[in-house]
Amino acid sequence: MMLCKLSLKNIKKSIKDYAIYFFTLILGISIFYVFNALDSQTVMMDVSSSTQDLIELMMTLLSSVSVFVSFILGFLIIYASRFLMKRRNKEFGVYLTLGMSKRKISLILFFETLFIGIISLLVGLGLGVLLSQAMSLVVANSFEANLTKFAFVFSASAFFKTIIYFSIMYLLVMIFNTISVSKCKLIDLLNGAKKSEEIKLKNPYLCIIIFIISCIVLGKAYHMVTAEFLTLQEVTDVLKPIIMGVVSTFFIFWSLSGLILRIVQSLKKYYYKGLNSFTLREFSSKINTTVFGATIICLMLFVTICLLSACLTMKNSMNANIKKLAPADAHFSKVMNMERYYEDFKGLGYSDLQIKNSNYDVKESFRLFNFDITSYFKDYIEVNIYATENLTLNHTLGSRLDSIRTEFPFLAYDTKEPIMKISDYNKVARFYGINEYSLNDGEYIIVADFKSMVNIRNIALKNNETINLFGHTLKSKYDTCQDGFLEMSSQHINTGIILVADNIVNEEYLYENHLIGNYKTTDKKEIMEIENNINKLDKDKRVSEYILPSGSTKLAIKEATVGLSAMVTFIGLYLGIIFLISSAAILGLKELSDASDNKEKFKMLRKIGTDEKMINKALFRQIAIFFMLPLILALIHSIFGIMFAVKILEVFGTDELLPSIIATAIFIVIIYGGYFLITYSCSKSIIKERY
Repeated sequence: MMLCKLSLKNIKKSIKDYAIYFFTLILGISIFYVFNALDSQTVMMDVSSSTQDLIELMMTLLSSVSVFVSFILGFLIIYASRFLMKRRNKEFGVYLTLGMSKRKISLILFFETLFIGIISLLVGLGLGVLLSQAMSLVVANSFEANLTKFAFVFSASAFFKTIIYFSIMYLLVMIFNTISVSKCKLIDLLNGAKKSEEIKLKNPYLCIIIFIISCIVLGKAYHMVTAEFLTLQEVTDVLKPIIMGVVSTFFIFWSLSGLILRIVQSLKKYYYKGLNSFTLREFSSKINTTVFGATIICLMLFVTICLLSACLTMKNSMNANIKKLAPADAHFSKVMNMERYYEDFKGLGYSDLQIKNSNYDVKESFRLFNFDITSYFKDYIEVNIYATENLTLNHTLGSRLDSIRTEFPFLAYDTKEPIMKISDYNKVARFYGINEYSLNDGEYIIVADFKSMVNIRNIALKNNETINLFGHTLKSKYDTCQDGFLEMSSQHINTGIILVADNIVNEEYLYENHLIGNYKTTDKKEIMEIENNINKLDKDKRVSEYILPSGSTKLAIKEATVGLSAMVTFIGLYLGIIFLISSAAILGLKELSDASDNKEKFKMLRKIGTDEKMINKALFRQIAIFFMLPLILALIHSIFGIMFAVKILEVFGTDELLPSIIATAIFIVIIYGGYFLITYSCSKSIIKERY
């Protein structure tokens, strides 16, 4: 009972020491609960079965991610416990001097950890339950669902999962504390505060050489993930710049730890101004001993920035794409004339009978299955795609083929180019509400929206390459690809369609038939019923004789897009916020530990007449530099990391990149900045202690 009272008294006395510890635990617990309680929020939503399947997949992935998150938070709690143990070395030394056994000290720590755990769990879970109610609105908005049954929801599964995971973490902390106390020596406990980190001045010339080499290696890694992106085809190709970036980051911090003090010392006026010499020597001492830690924190911040920016960009772009890239209700296509293009389809699972019966367009194919698709449309259009082995990607690239093939060896250069009559394309453009085009005699146009392929095609177009089609020599009307598409999607997937004058096309080379329409009804349930009936046609016995048209509908695209974007966003936010909290907490705890160790130094500054305002200013700068250095390098990394992510995300579109970067910056300012202010406040309190 006495030990319990002593533990509670210690917690109350050291509340400023526990500020970051409490803040991190409460934040970690509440976030853990909120993301694991998402399934309870989705119960209230009126969603389709396909969206529900995506939600279940998201929850499975989040459960797996939670295991990883628990390891990160567990490490963080143990790291924080090390700081608190170190902070109280002298106190434990006094206990031992007064005759208290190590077993009783271990019990004190056990009760303290238990009380802190209980308080943190109660507050964290309470905050998590409240935040999860607000998350209901976010989830509903992300899945574009109606909260028809909105109510206050408590997730029992998330509640018990959080308690179990964090109880295991606290148990590990208790074991760690017991082992630490059993190994400690009285002399080390009493004199621990008198030890200071020695500043080892490294050879400046060696530091300069390593810094320059590291920057060159890092620059090469940046170049590989941006300019050489299209050559990164294998996993090992991607790992190479990552390893180069990690190693060069470590050595940049290592070289800076030996250069910063030397450089500033050469600037006499600045070095001897105020407490700059004290601040910089303290910072140099810290960076010398935390090169590895600074590297890890920098990389975690880099991952956080890229992860949050990429996930939010993907979500916003995909949702914005639905209106732009799926402007009609339904789009169906059917391969025709398969006997002419037999080589393209053999080995793809089509029977000889299906190939023989392939000369039916979309409408006729549906009618073979006793289904009149046009009866459901208020308006529709039909267009055709043509293809010939005499016009492949090889032919459209012309004289630039060899240089492009060398730079981009993975492209399928023998693929037949899709050819479309200009009148057919304009028919689609009017139906979609996008740009129409016109052609003069002897001209062609390439419409495309997949950026990487657009850039490759533009190399040839700027070189004024001509093409030969059905006995006609054609030149491009424009020296760049024009924006446009045929197939509906939530992504930019059009790698190129050749538009030519109607009279040039040879009808014998018909390749595909497309039918695009808008439903008579706007009722979602009625549309779902129509599309379910279409899906059931797959079970018809006649599919062994005839090929069913393939298709995409606005509703299906919307549900898949919204579900996928929401899933990616929640997982990205979960990991990103945890990484950000971990990075900031580690820095904060390190600074508090150093403030505790350096109390005597600040006391000495007061004795020689330094006023409190100047001391606080020096402390603020010291902590600010320590927080900013890994963040600055992480931001530089992120510029190229986001450029790499943009290359990957270009299929989804990157128009929403800037808002995503702004949102990420807000997260960093709130969480990282919040930890910085708490660290400064607690450190200022620690160095003012009189005992």
